Amino acid sequence: MTTTFGIMEVNLVSARGLKNNEFWGGGIDPYVLLQYRGQERKSSTVRAGQGSKPEWNEKFTFKIEYPSVDGQYKLILKLMDHDTFSADDYLGEATIYLKEFIELGLENGKAEIHPKKYSVVGSDQSYCGEIQVGITFTPKKATQYEEVEYGGWKESDEYS
Repeated sequence: MTTTFGIMEVNLVSARGLKNNEFWGGGIDPYVLLQYRGQERKSSTVRAGQGSKPEWNEKFTFKIEYPSVDGQYKLILKLMDHDTFSADDYLGEATIYLKEFIELGLENGKAEIHPKKYSVVGSDQSYCGEIQVGITFTPKKATQYEEVEYGGWKESDEYS
């Protein structure tokens, strides 16, 4: 089976119902760590006052390889609370399984999930709110001259 590459774009829209875990009161300053197969992106931090219902409207891209060695195709969205004087607090996470979505994109040339809500769960699997994201996957078209990367140097078949 040949390996196919592509680009996944994640549109991080908003979250709702996030619990305020600040010990001294005040609001939470949430941000999201987006993780896919060793790739990690970080959203901007929403300041207190909007913390329980943050709006991001930010887009992030990830490289996709299919099939993967381990067969894991999941996007993890970890919601964190930024703290200035201590370690950031974990608010919860949502996991989106993407295997069928990627397969659909390979079959049709593109796949899209319009922004929808996913449940955010805490480390004890209890409901902690919801996050809204949209996802697009576009397979990369094979080019006539595929490049191969060797330790930072690129060599092209064109010059061989």
